[in-house]
Amino acid sequence: MAVTVAASRLGTAAYADAAPVELRAYASADDVELVIRAVYRQVLGNDYVMQSQRLISSESLLRNRSITVQEFVRSVAKSDLYKEKFLYNNFQTRTIELNLKHLLGRAPYDESEVIEHLDRYQNEGFDADIDSYIDSAEYQNAFGENIVPYYRGFATQTGQKTVGFTRMFHLYRGYANSDRAQIEGISPRLATELGRNSASAVVGPSGSNIGWAFRNSQDLGQGSLTPTSFGQSQSDRLYRVEATGLLGAGYPAVRRSSRTFTVPYSRLSDQMQKIQRQGGKIASVTPV
Repeated sequence: MAVTVAASRLGTAAYADAAPVELRAYASADDVELVIRAVYRQVLGNDYVMQSQRLISSESLLRNRSITVQEFVRSVAKSDLYKEKFLYNNFQTRTIELNLKHLLGRAPYDESEVIEHLDRYQNEGFDADIDSYIDSAEYQNAFGENIVPYYRGFATQTGQKTVGFTRMFHLYRGYANSDRAQIEGISPRLATELGRNSASAVVGPSGSNIGWAFRNSQDLGQGSLTPTSFGQSQSDRLYRVEATGLLGAGYPAVRRSSRTFTVPYSRLSDQMQKIQRQGGKIASVTPV
Protein backbone atom coordinates (compact mmCIF):
# COMPACT_ATOMS: atom_id res chain seq x y z
CA MET A 1 0.00 0.00 0.00
CA ALA A 2 1.43 3.38 -0.99
CA VAL A 3 2.38 5.71 1.84
CA THR A 4 0.39 8.45 0.09
CA VAL A 5 -1.87 8.68 -2.94
CA ALA A 6 0.80 10.94 -4.48
CA ALA A 7 3.51 8.33 -3.96
CA SER A 8 4.48 8.20 -7.64
CA ARG A 9 4.87 11.99 -7.80
CA LEU A 10 6.65 12.32 -4.46
CA GLY A 11 9.20 9.60 -5.11
CA THR A 12 8.00 7.23 -2.38
CA ALA A 13 6.48 4.57 -4.65
CA ALA A 14 9.60 2.43 -4.22
CA TYR A 15 8.68 1.92 -0.56
CA ALA A 16 5.03 1.01 -1.14
CA ASP A 17 5.46 -2.76 -0.90
CA ALA A 18 9.12 -3.07 0.07
CA ALA A 19 9.76 -5.10 3.21
CA PRO A 20 12.62 -4.14 5.55
CA VAL A 21 15.92 -5.83 4.73
CA GLU A 22 16.81 -8.27 7.52
CA LEU A 23 19.72 -10.64 8.07
CA ARG A 24 18.09 -13.88 9.21
CA ALA A 25 19.74 -16.74 11.06
CA TYR A 26 20.05 -19.02 8.03
CA ALA A 27 20.66 -16.37 5.37
CA SER A 28 22.53 -17.40 2.24
CA ALA A 29 25.66 -15.71 0.97
CA ASP A 30 23.55 -13.80 -1.53
CA ASP A 31 21.27 -12.62 1.26
CA VAL A 32 24.27 -11.27 3.17
CA GLU A 33 25.43 -9.37 0.08
CA LEU A 34 21.96 -7.87 -0.22
CA VAL A 35 22.17 -6.69 3.38
CA ILE A 36 25.62 -5.17 2.84
CA ARG A 37 24.42 -3.26 -0.23
CA ALA A 38 21.32 -2.07 1.65
CA VAL A 39 23.43 -0.75 4.55
CA TYR A 40 25.71 1.19 2.21
CA ARG A 41 22.72 2.61 0.34
CA GLN A 42 20.93 3.70 3.51
CA VAL A 43 23.79 4.92 5.67
CA LEU A 44 25.63 6.66 2.83
CA GLY A 45 22.51 8.37 1.55
CA ASN A 46 22.32 6.49 -1.76
CA ASP A 47 25.72 7.87 -2.74
CA TYR A 48 27.98 5.84 -5.02
CA VAL A 49 30.55 3.63 -3.28
CA MET A 50 33.63 2.53 -5.20
CA GLN A 51 35.11 -0.90 -4.62
CA SER A 52 38.21 0.65 -3.06
CA GLN A 53 36.05 2.53 -0.53
CA ARG A 54 34.23 -0.49 0.85
CA LEU A 55 34.86 -1.55 4.44
CA ILE A 56 36.27 -4.97 3.63
CA SER A 57 37.13 -5.92 7.21
CA SER A 58 33.69 -5.05 8.57
CA GLU A 59 32.02 -6.81 5.65
CA SER A 60 33.99 -9.98 6.43
CA LEU A 61 32.96 -9.85 10.08
CA LEU A 62 29.32 -9.60 9.04
CA ARG A 63 29.61 -12.48 6.58
CA ASN A 64 31.10 -14.62 9.36
CA ARG A 65 28.34 -13.48 11.76
CA SER A 66 30.99 -12.05 14.08
CA ILE A 67 29.03 -8.79 14.18
CA THR A 68 25.36 -7.90 13.78
CA VAL A 69 23.82 -5.63 11.17
CA GLN A 70 23.58 -2.99 13.88
CA GLU A 71 27.34 -3.11 14.41
CA PHE A 72 27.99 -3.01 10.67
CA VAL A 73 25.82 0.10 10.46
CA ARG A 74 27.88 1.59 13.29
CA SER A 75 31.16 0.86 11.50
CA VAL A 76 29.95 2.51 8.29
CA ALA A 77 28.63 5.58 10.14
CA LYS A 78 31.93 6.01 12.01
CA SER A 79 34.12 5.38 8.97
CA ASP A 80 36.36 7.94 7.30
CA LEU A 81 34.23 7.41 4.20
CA TYR A 82 31.12 8.65 5.99
CA LYS A 83 32.97 11.58 7.51
CA GLU A 84 34.38 12.65 4.14
CA LYS A 85 30.92 12.56 2.59
CA PHE A 86 28.79 14.09 5.33
CA LEU A 87 30.87 15.63 8.12
CA TYR A 88 33.93 17.54 6.98
CA ASN A 89 32.28 19.62 4.25
CA ASN A 90 28.84 20.13 5.80
CA PHE A 91 27.37 22.49 8.34
CA GLN A 92 27.00 20.68 11.67
CA THR A 93 23.21 21.05 11.63
CA ARG A 94 23.13 19.51 8.16
CA THR A 95 25.22 16.59 9.42
CA ILE A 96 22.72 16.02 12.24
CA GLU A 97 19.82 16.07 9.77
CA LEU A 98 21.59 13.41 7.74
CA ASN A 99 22.53 11.32 10.77
CA LEU A 100 18.87 11.18 11.79
CA LYS A 101 17.84 10.31 8.25
CA HIS A 102 20.52 7.66 7.73
CA LEU A 103 20.46 5.99 11.15
CA LEU A 104 16.92 6.48 12.46
CA GLY A 105 15.11 6.88 9.14
CA ARG A 106 13.39 10.15 9.99
CA ALA A 107 13.73 13.93 10.13
CA PRO A 108 14.44 15.89 13.33
CA TYR A 109 11.35 16.58 15.42
CA ASP A 110 12.37 19.80 17.17
CA GLU A 111 15.25 22.18 17.72
CA SER A 112 16.09 20.74 21.14
CA GLU A 113 16.94 17.42 19.49
CA VAL A 114 19.43 19.12 17.18
CA ILE A 115 20.94 21.09 20.08
CA GLU A 116 21.38 17.88 22.08
CA HIS A 117 23.40 16.31 19.28
CA LEU A 118 25.39 19.49 18.73
CA ASP A 119 26.37 19.53 22.40
CA ARG A 120 27.35 15.86 22.37
CA TYR A 121 29.44 16.32 19.25
CA GLN A 122 31.24 19.31 20.74
CA ASN A 123 31.84 17.73 24.16
CA GLU A 124 32.31 14.03 23.38
CA GLY A 125 33.15 13.85 19.69
CA PHE A 126 31.58 12.55 16.50
CA ASP A 127 31.86 8.84 17.32
CA ALA A 128 30.05 9.32 20.62
CA ASP A 129 27.25 11.14 18.81
CA ILE A 130 26.93 8.29 16.31
CA ASP A 131 26.67 5.85 19.22
CA SER A 132 23.82 7.90 20.68
CA TYR A 133 21.69 7.18 17.61
CA ILE A 134 22.53 3.51 17.26
CA ASP A 135 22.39 2.67 20.98
CA SER A 136 19.09 4.51 21.49
CA ALA A 137 15.87 2.77 22.48
CA GLU A 138 14.32 4.20 19.31
CA TYR A 139 16.84 2.40 17.10
CA GLN A 140 16.42 -0.84 19.01
CA ASN A 141 12.63 -0.72 18.87
CA ALA A 142 12.57 0.13 15.17
CA PHE A 143 15.36 -2.05 13.78
CA GLY A 144 16.84 -4.27 16.47
CA GLU A 145 20.15 -5.96 15.78
CA ASN A 146 19.57 -7.38 12.31
CA ILE A 147 17.30 -5.05 10.32
CA VAL A 148 18.86 -2.45 8.03
CA PRO A 149 17.58 1.05 8.92
CA TYR A 150 15.02 2.38 6.46
CA TYR A 151 12.99 5.55 5.99
CA ARG A 152 10.26 5.40 8.63
CA GLY A 153 9.27 9.04 8.21
CA PHE A 154 6.82 8.31 5.39
CA ALA A 155 4.36 6.39 7.57
CA THR A 156 2.60 7.03 10.86
CA GLN A 157 4.13 4.91 13.60
CA THR A 158 4.01 4.66 17.37
CA GLY A 159 6.37 7.16 18.94
CA GLN A 160 6.74 9.28 15.82
CA LYS A 161 5.51 12.84 15.53
CA THR A 162 3.37 13.60 12.49
CA VAL A 163 5.46 16.71 11.71
CA GLY A 164 8.25 14.32 10.75
CA PHE A 165 6.23 13.27 7.67
CA THR A 166 6.35 16.65 5.91
CA ARG A 167 9.89 17.38 7.06
CA MET A 168 11.13 14.10 5.66
CA PHE A 169 10.44 15.36 2.14
CA HIS A 170 12.96 18.17 2.67
CA LEU A 171 15.63 15.53 3.30
CA TYR A 172 14.47 12.87 0.84
CA ARG A 173 14.55 14.04 -2.79
CA GLY A 174 13.58 10.89 -4.67
CA TYR A 175 14.73 7.29 -4.89
CA ALA A 176 17.37 8.01 -7.55
CA ASN A 177 18.79 11.04 -5.75
CA SER A 178 21.72 10.96 -3.33
CA ASP A 179 22.37 13.16 -0.31
CA ARG A 180 25.41 14.70 -1.99
CA ALA A 181 23.70 15.52 -5.29
CA GLN A 182 20.98 17.92 -4.20
CA ILE A 183 20.56 21.42 -5.51
CA GLU A 184 20.73 22.93 -2.00
CA GLY A 185 24.22 21.59 -1.43
CA ILE A 186 25.62 21.49 2.11
CA SER A 187 23.10 23.90 3.65
CA PRO A 188 20.73 22.69 6.41
CA ARG A 189 17.21 22.03 5.16
CA LEU A 190 15.21 22.43 8.36
CA ALA A 191 17.08 24.93 10.56
CA THR A 192 14.60 27.79 10.00
CA GLU A 193 11.56 25.57 10.37
CA LEU A 194 12.85 23.99 13.57
CA GLY A 195 13.70 27.39 15.00
CA ARG A 196 10.15 28.58 14.35
CA ASN A 197 8.63 25.28 15.48
CA SER A 198 6.55 25.23 12.32
CA ALA A 199 5.47 22.56 9.87
CA SER A 200 6.49 22.67 6.23
CA ALA A 201 4.64 21.89 3.05
CA VAL A 202 5.42 18.67 1.22
CA VAL A 203 7.79 19.44 -1.64
CA GLY A 204 8.26 16.73 -4.25
CA PRO A 205 11.50 15.81 -6.03
CA SER A 206 12.59 17.20 -9.39
CA GLY A 207 10.78 16.14 -12.52
CA SER A 208 7.64 15.11 -10.66
CA ASN A 209 5.66 18.22 -9.75
CA ILE A 210 5.81 21.97 -9.57
CA GLY A 211 6.75 21.92 -5.89
CA TRP A 212 10.39 21.37 -6.77
CA ALA A 213 10.58 24.94 -8.04
CA PHE A 214 10.64 26.12 -4.44
CA ARG A 215 13.98 24.54 -3.58
CA ASN A 216 16.80 27.03 -2.98
CA SER A 217 20.33 26.40 -4.12
CA GLN A 218 23.40 26.73 -1.90
CA ASP A 219 24.34 29.89 -3.79
CA LEU A 220 21.54 32.38 -4.39
CA GLY A 221 23.65 35.50 -4.67
CA GLN A 222 25.84 34.89 -7.70
CA GLY A 223 23.97 35.88 -10.81
CA SER A 224 25.52 36.17 -14.23
CA LEU A 225 24.16 39.70 -14.73
CA THR A 226 24.24 42.58 -12.26
CA PRO A 227 21.19 44.69 -11.27
CA THR A 228 23.00 47.91 -12.21
CA SER A 229 23.11 46.78 -15.83
CA PHE A 230 19.42 47.44 -16.41
CA GLY A 231 16.77 50.09 -16.11
CA GLN A 232 14.36 50.10 -13.19
CA SER A 233 11.06 50.33 -15.08
CA GLN A 234 8.23 47.93 -14.24
CA SER A 235 8.80 46.04 -17.49
CA ASP A 236 12.44 45.49 -16.52
CA ARG A 237 11.89 44.19 -13.01
CA LEU A 238 14.72 41.78 -12.15
CA TYR A 239 14.19 38.04 -11.80
CA ARG A 240 16.50 35.34 -10.53
CA VAL A 241 16.47 32.20 -12.67
CA GLU A 242 17.98 29.09 -11.14
CA ALA A 243 18.98 26.28 -13.48
CA THR A 244 20.52 22.86 -13.04
CA GLY A 245 22.10 20.36 -15.41
CA LEU A 246 23.64 22.87 -17.82
CA LEU A 247 25.81 21.06 -20.35
CA GLY A 248 26.77 23.82 -22.73
CA ALA A 249 30.26 25.15 -23.42
CA GLY A 250 31.88 26.44 -20.28
CA TYR A 251 29.77 24.38 -17.90
CA PRO A 252 31.11 21.23 -16.22
CA ALA A 253 29.00 18.11 -16.73
CA VAL A 254 28.36 17.62 -13.02
CA ARG A 255 25.11 15.96 -12.01
CA ARG A 256 22.72 18.39 -10.31
CA SER A 257 25.13 21.33 -10.43
CA SER A 258 23.23 24.62 -10.35
CA ARG A 259 23.73 28.19 -11.51
CA THR A 260 21.71 31.37 -11.06
CA PHE A 261 21.10 34.20 -13.53
CA THR A 262 19.69 37.64 -12.72
CA VAL A 263 17.85 39.09 -15.71
CA PRO A 264 15.19 41.75 -16.38
CA TYR A 265 11.68 40.70 -17.33
CA SER A 266 12.28 41.71 -20.95
CA ARG A 267 15.03 39.07 -21.24
CA LEU A 268 13.44 36.40 -19.04
CA SER A 269 11.99 34.33 -21.89
CA ASP A 270 15.25 34.44 -23.87
CA GLN A 271 17.26 33.32 -20.85
CA MET A 272 14.92 30.40 -20.15
CA GLN A 273 15.10 29.27 -23.78
CA LYS A 274 18.90 29.50 -23.69
CA ILE A 275 19.01 27.28 -20.58
CA GLN A 276 16.82 24.69 -22.27
CA ARG A 277 18.98 24.70 -25.41
CA GLN A 278 21.98 23.91 -23.20
CA GLY A 279 20.20 20.87 -21.77
CA GLY A 280 19.39 22.50 -18.44
CA LYS A 281 16.24 22.50 -16.35
CA ILE A 282 14.64 25.49 -14.67
CA ALA A 283 14.64 24.97 -10.89
CA SER A 284 13.02 28.28 -9.93
CA VAL A 285 12.13 31.77 -11.16
CA THR A 286 11.78 34.37 -8.41
CA PRO A 287 11.65 38.18 -8.35
CA VAL A 288 14.73 39.88 -6.93
